[in-house]
Amino acid sequence: MFLDDIKSKISILVGDVFGGVNSAIITLPQALAFGVATGFGAAAGLWGAVILCLVAGLLGTKTPLISGTTGPVAIVVASMMLALNNNLEAAVTIILMAAIIQLVASLTNLPSMVKYVPYPVISGFMNGVGIIIIILQLNPLLGHKAMSSTVMTVMSIHKSLASLNHDALFIGLITLVVAFFTPKVINRFLPSQVLALIIGTYISIKLGLNIDRISELSVAFPNVVKPDLNIHHLISYIPYALTLAVVFSAESMLTGLVSDSLTKTRHSPRRLLASQGIGNMMCALTGSLGGSAATMRSVAALNAGATTKLCTIINPLLLMLLIFKCSSFVVQIPLAVLAAILIKIGYDIIDVKLLKVLKYAPKDDLYVLFLVFFLTVFYNLIFAVGAGITLAALLYAKRVADKAELVHKPVYDTEIMELERVLERDYKHKIRVVHISGQFFFGSATQLISKFDELLGTELLILNYEADDLLDISAIFALEDIILRLQSQNISIILVIKNEKVLAQLKDHKIVDQIGEKSVFYTEMMAIDYAKEQLKTF
Repeated sequence: MFLDDIKSKISILVGDVFGGVNSAIITLPQALAFGVATGFGAAAGLWGAVILCLVAGLLGTKTPLISGTTGPVAIVVASMMLALNNNLEAAVTIILMAAIIQLVASLTNLPSMVKYVPYPVISGFMNGVGIIIIILQLNPLLGHKAMSSTVMTVMSIHKSLASLNHDALFIGLITLVVAFFTPKVINRFLPSQVLALIIGTYISIKLGLNIDRISELSVAFPNVVKPDLNIHHLISYIPYALTLAVVFSAESMLTGLVSDSLTKTRHSPRRLLASQGIGNMMCALTGSLGGSAATMRSVAALNAGATTKLCTIINPLLLMLLIFKCSSFVVQIPLAVLAAILIKIGYDIIDVKLLKVLKYAPKDDLYVLFLVFFLTVFYNLIFAVGAGITLAALLYAKRVADKAELVHKPVYDTEIMELERVLERDYKHKIRVVHISGQFFFGSATQLISKFDELLGTELLILNYEADDLLDISAIFALEDIILRLQSQNISIILVIKNEKVLAQLKDHKIVDQIGEKSVFYTEMMAIDYAKEQLKTF
């Protein structure tokens, strides 16, 4: 018993160490790239990742989340810096204000509202951010300074091509090849972004290429920065602070949901938001770049075995070691190499999962997705999300209104209800029947997922979807998640689908393939008989 306890603790420690190391390796090139892209500088990006990860990690949820600047945050901060004429004091003040807004929001019910954001809104936003990052890095890849907007970049691309820096493009293309085509075997041990950073920088140094580099990196601990407390300035900063607070918070909340799905746990949204707010306050007061819980880095840590907050201490400690020991190498990193890495990051942000099933998506979902996408890329991120949520709500209200009619339906079959009770009693809950009734859409999908976490003793579960309503993308992905969770608990799934169009949807999205066509029935009685026969073979 004592030895088992020691082994368990050693296993947890090893997982946290590997989680911290893996996430730190991924964080390094991203923190450098985002720091340069926002105008804060490479050092501010690195120190922001150190401070936010440490503070938010220690004060945050039990599940270790790795924090730092992310793609959406970098885009908002870069736009803000342009509007402020690169006034760092103003930018620091706005980050501080955004952090205070996060803290205030953590005292309300707002953090729990993120689960009601429809999937097409999230996907349109993330796809938009991915495309923005890629477009904005085209000029640095060609050896020119980055422009502040996608429209300006697209309009000037012909001029950039006419006067491109061949050395910058050469080393940028090498970095892209390494970042995109590193074999999975190598990528498992050394992330492609880090390998691309090292190879691109090394070749540029050896060949003596004439290109712009980071050039400067402060290895000293950041100093305390006094914010701008002029009341007139503070009032003018409020719109920026609100925008930044929304991006800080939404990104963190979404990362929390992803971590819950991976770890089969539930986090406290309020605590997560409060810890992020305090962490961002520390970043602002030290002149570092703020951020949020980062999905890619957190997933890397969790997949490596991280389970405790020790992971969020190891990550920043390793980053600090790299800052102090490798600064001479970091200042030699070409901006074209960072641009190539950011292009890879932008590509990774794009929601490939949804793009693969786009042709099967309902038109309403597509309207929302494309509206959010185009507004994100060419107008304003926060306005895009607000417009997407509004359109999704209006379209849903229209669907419900169109179906409003007087229909006489018989009372639910009481014999079937009694049969289900007898079935569960006689088979000691090894066979259960669960009805998914009512509207199964983006608002109810996430609610239902949480109800399938624990079905102790069940070996066969009959899922009966009784409604005739077609499923939207959120509901389809939620049903897929439910099936995967149940299968991970060694529970066999049997589906009862009464609507042929719904069944066709599930076939198109390969959900029927997950459980097998022989496990799909038209009536509950047929499903029950099949479950009884299957139980005999277990």
